[in-house]
Amino acid sequence: MIGQDIIDRFTALLGPKGVTTNMDDIAQWVSDWRGRYHGAAAAILSPDSTHLVAETVKLAAELGVPLVPQGGNTSMVGGATPPADGSALILSLRRMNRIRSLSAQDNVAVCEAGVILSVLHDAARAEGRRFPLSLGAKGSATIGGLVSTNAGGTQVLRHGTMRALVDGLEAVLPDGSIFDGLDALKKDNRGYDIKQLLIGAEGTLGIVTAASLRLVPAIATRAVGWAGVDSPEQALRLLRLAEATLGDSIEGFEVIADDSLGFVLGHIPGTRSPIETRTPWHVLIEIDHADLSDPGPGERLEGALAQAMEQGIVIDAAIATNETQAEAFWRIRESLSESERAQGPALQYDISVPVAKMPAFMIEAAAAAEAAFPGTTASSFGHLGDGNVHFHVRAPKGTSDGPAWIAAQGQAINAVVHDAVVAAGGSISAEHGIGQMKRAELARLSSPARIAALRAIKTAFDPQGLFNPGKLIPLPEEDDHATGPA
Repeated sequence: MIGQDIIDRFTALLGPKGVTTNMDDIAQWVSDWRGRYHGAAAAILSPDSTHLVAETVKLAAELGVPLVPQGGNTSMVGGATPPADGSALILSLRRMNRIRSLSAQDNVAVCEAGVILSVLHDAARAEGRRFPLSLGAKGSATIGGLVSTNAGGTQVLRHGTMRALVDGLEAVLPDGSIFDGLDALKKDNRGYDIKQLLIGAEGTLGIVTAASLRLVPAIATRAVGWAGVDSPEQALRLLRLAEATLGDSIEGFEVIADDSLGFVLGHIPGTRSPIETRTPWHVLIEIDHADLSDPGPGERLEGALAQAMEQGIVIDAAIATNETQAEAFWRIRESLSESERAQGPALQYDISVPVAKMPAFMIEAAAAAEAAFPGTTASSFGHLGDGNVHFHVRAPKGTSDGPAWIAAQGQAINAVVHDAVVAAGGSISAEHGIGQMKRAELARLSSPARIAALRAIKTAFDPQGLFNPGKLIPLPEEDDHATGPA
């Protein structure tokens, strides 16, 4: 545990507003969003400037104190939860919440790490622009966390992940030095791309303090539709037809199993199915245009869906007639994680497979899990267009002790699901990161070359191992289970 003398040193640096020691105030920040991981911390350190982050890191290095960087604490893999032994302090970036600049002319917003995603959305909209990344936790997820996990969301099909949207980065490295790379340069060939090393590193290499983010023109008009299909294969056929007829205007294309839709309708007040026909699978599709002179995305989407129905791809479909209805369609998609969690204990997987293999994977992996573990139910939803699916295996009905079920069955279920992912040429982490949840599986399914490279980079940046300990990098004892390659 960390003693009061160490806390006093940080208080002298940051002042009373910069250090939280009240256990009631700390409690909500030492467990992960899903309630799977629980840690302990003697204090939360909350610097309000890059300079103070740097000084905090220097003091931590002097004292040998590990730091766990944290934003909105929305990690799905325990990536922002401190160790249970109380050996680390939480470094909160939430006080660094300023949008330093936002230029419609340059299409760039410079945001500090603690800026909440929905706040950036509102600020960009006020200037006739938008930041084209959205997800269900947009009201609490922060820019620093989104960068550090290379977040994806529902618009990757058109705009890419955070890697594609970060033009520049500012970060504090483990020795307390400041990496100043905020300049949004289109071309920069000065050797290794430090920015890209820090994106997706989950706070293990540096603490992101600010980012230059790419903006795009605001949506002038859009069309949002819902289609019922009888299989993921038909959903893929619909995607290919939409790409052929609608071109690059497709902003989102989400596939949802009917049982997942049912969970939302039963758990989220005010939600209703967009179509009257209950079909085995559903597709949410959005097309956008920034040009008001467009003849009408609604008409174009209606034509594409009509063509799909003529070809037997779509069973039933509906197009939102106004913005309120369009938001209602998207609310279903954004409520899936919350409603799934409300069903009881489950193992959740964020994986990617090649798009062409996804339809078969969604059916076959669910059947394999249910057959191997009688009483469980499995289904999936996700971003069909970019090959990312969220795959859930739910505990048998009546399971009251979720942690006990996960402890008893989790490792075996992980192996079944992840082995199927690797067999399909996929990745065990598409957009949530590795955190501590997938660390052992990363070791088991990765080649020695991949693990060696990860460790070499970590050691080069953080020789004391003080940044976000226990996350992402497999522990030496986990090498015994490695099978590689992946």
